[in-house]
Amino acid sequence: MKTFLTILLLLSTPSLLAATIAVEPGELEQALEDAPDGATLELQPGIHEGNFRITRPLVLRGTDDATIDGGGQGHLLWIDAPDVTVEGVHLRNGGVNLTDMDSAIYTTRNATGVKLIGNRIEARGFGIWLHGSNETLVEGNRISGDITLRHQDRGNGIHLFNTRHSLIRNNVVWETRDGIYIDFSHNNRLEGNHLHTQRYGVHYMNSNDNEVVGNRTWNNRAGFALMQSRRLVIAGNHAEGDEGYGFLINDLQDSDITDNTATAITASTNPRTGTPIRGSEGKAMFIYNSQFNTIRRNHLERTDIGIHLTAGSENNKIHENALINNRSQVMYVATRDQEWSIDGRGNYWSDYMGWDLAGDGIGDVPHEPNDAVDRLFWTYPMARILMNSPAVQLLRWVQREFPVLRPSGVRDSAPLMRPMAQQEPTT
Repeated sequence: MKTFLTILLLLSTPSLLAATIAVEPGELEQALEDAPDGATLELQPGIHEGNFRITRPLVLRGTDDATIDGGGQGHLLWIDAPDVTVEGVHLRNGGVNLTDMDSAIYTTRNATGVKLIGNRIEARGFGIWLHGSNETLVEGNRISGDITLRHQDRGNGIHLFNTRHSLIRNNVVWETRDGIYIDFSHNNRLEGNHLHTQRYGVHYMNSNDNEVVGNRTWNNRAGFALMQSRRLVIAGNHAEGDEGYGFLINDLQDSDITDNTATAITASTNPRTGTPIRGSEGKAMFIYNSQFNTIRRNHLERTDIGIHLTAGSENNKIHENALINNRSQVMYVATRDQEWSIDGRGNYWSDYMGWDLAGDGIGDVPHEPNDAVDRLFWTYPMARILMNSPAVQLLRWVQREFPVLRPSGVRDSAPLMRPMAQQEPTT
């Protein structure tokens, strides 16, 4: 215990000895030049106008009614030093030049161990851009975009490029382009973020060995877009009321997609008119060209299509999911059969009509969610007007009675009689 207390004292000593400097409006640029390493600069109430560079380790802390205003130009804060903390600062009115990556807070590769905590950012370009800065903490920030700009002309709320070993936690982002965008960034964790009213809530590209856990999206044009990445852990996330896709999984390999929920995903709409786009049904989970993933204990509910599987998405372990009250539980058009059960445990289907005489929680009759009629409707959408006609009902009957006519598709040999309880992600 004595040794532990001694370590705590040693760790806290620099902060106890560091200077705390009150910074009035008009003094911030000079204060950043003059401050010693480890100093704390406290912004006093008022408007601090300008674009500022932080080139040494220090703490920049906001107080009530203190605002940094960039006059519509460039980065508000450019951080080019390690061990910088920016906490409780209100930042607004930065530049809008996306080519120059104009950001409220921009960090360079020299900015290792930066902490960005509890800031309020009104972003015109990007909110926070981490450019090669590792071991960064981005926590508890509130970031909004500029709704006077078109979506494509706004920056992302939080943008990671070539960033590693960073934690993005408990931020709220809305009305930017994408809430959190990650590109060529490995070994990071996104946790507990709330992302709404933008294009994508989370947008992943070319980033491996990351964790996306316990995040929530709603009212986006897609909830989670996870593309061209390897060895991700996607767990305990919730997408509700997004358009088009709850989880868009494109070219993902060797990843665990578990305990997520997508519910009430709506059809994509024309952004100008707000009317649904024909053929763009809502998909709780869309799996495209993705292999060797584990897809388990996800709850996919009240959407046009529960799972749409296509384009060579094979060798995935899909089991213990719950597909509940989707108009089409599965959409799968391919020439190979797929078995959706592992070790005698399949998935829960709200429309399963089988029985469980053994009382072991496993249906006695395999479940095949699609048939030749479904394939016909997917290939020729206009044929849906005949869905309830006697001819279609006869075709379904013939297919059941003569299995030789059965097309390739999904088969669950061990359907669950009850949905599996989800597990909370580890913190």
